[in-house]
Amino acid sequence: MTHVLVVDDSRFMRNVVGDALESAGYDVDTAVNGTEAVEAVRTDEPDVVTMDVEMPGMDGLEAVDRIMSTHPTPILMLSAHTDSGADATLDALERGAVDFLRKPDGRTIIDLAEEVVEKVDELAETSVSSSALARAATAIESVTGERQSVSPAPTGIGADADGGGTTTERERVSPASGEYVDDPTIIVGASTGGPKIIESLFAELPIGLGAKVIVVQHMPATFTTRLADRLDSISDYDVREATDGDRIGPGQALVAPGDHHLEVTENAGGSLEVSLEDGEPIHGVCPAIDVTMETAADVVSDPLAGVVLTGMGTDGAAGIEAIAEAGGRTIAQDERTSPVFGIPANAIETGRVERVVPADSVVEAILETFTGEDDD
Repeated sequence: MTHVLVVDDSRFMRNVVGDALESAGYDVDTAVNGTEAVEAVRTDEPDVVTMDVEMPGMDGLEAVDRIMSTHPTPILMLSAHTDSGADATLDALERGAVDFLRKPDGRTIIDLAEEVVEKVDELAETSVSSSALARAATAIESVTGERQSVSPAPTGIGADADGGGTTTERERVSPASGEYVDDPTIIVGASTGGPKIIESLFAELPIGLGAKVIVVQHMPATFTTRLADRLDSISDYDVREATDGDRIGPGQALVAPGDHHLEVTENAGGSLEVSLEDGEPIHGVCPAIDVTMETAADVVSDPLAGVVLTGMGTDGAAGIEAIAEAGGRTIAQDERTSPVFGIPANAIETGRVERVVPADSVVEAILETFTGEDDD
């Protein structure tokens, strides 16, 4: 039986979430703070953890740090529906949490309980690699050097395919040999586990490439705003959340806002124009990766690359096919470094993904794509 640890300082929340999971057939234990959570993960090895952010003593962020550096486990954060809650949630995702849900903000507590069960079902049924979780948790710090784990990572974590280490500050991706193509466009799509990988990508992406970048990360409104701000703060690129009719040129990036599909509507004079559509969810999500990739494939005549990263579901597969059909290039994150290998796997199954690479090689693959170095 799948074992879930529910961590929250509120007895009411522990009871509501725990009862819903038990009714769904899960074996449930509870903890009231981060200290208890870390110990429970060490001794009981749960399959999934649900984690509150704000708790007395050790809070959820420190607990995520400790768990991911000692016993990597899929962690689902329960976040307050506020700007500060969004920031804390993104911190937790950067530290290794896999996904999150917002606590009630007009919804009923029953809605939250149902959503927790649905998310845990997905995490329990998906092959979530512990080594991938730990690698993803340290991806951003290995590039920026901004944060150190609270204790050493398990042996083997952070090694790349040939046994070497991950990229460090001194080894940040440098421009590939040769000249970059003119006016490249990159469409990046991700879901569960994606924000920390995207932050790592933006920390590495050289401004000399002069790309126009659009990010579609499955997230609700507020969270995409904060994600765009974080990417802007760590990147040489000018990153903002997209607005209807927005335009970007070389060295600029847009993040699709939560609850809106982003369409690429024009490519002229070295810049892209986008529109936002308040449509129904596609593949159960909004924004949808497919919408942005398919419209980019229709409109962009300059060099184009589609990149799909970790996440659940099939969104992005049709978009990758469309980009390939239009003569664009396609890259997918590999299974070993994907906390959840759903989106990349479904894209790869189309037969239209050209390169499958680990998380810390995505930027290198992009640069090689736009210098033609992988055309041998």
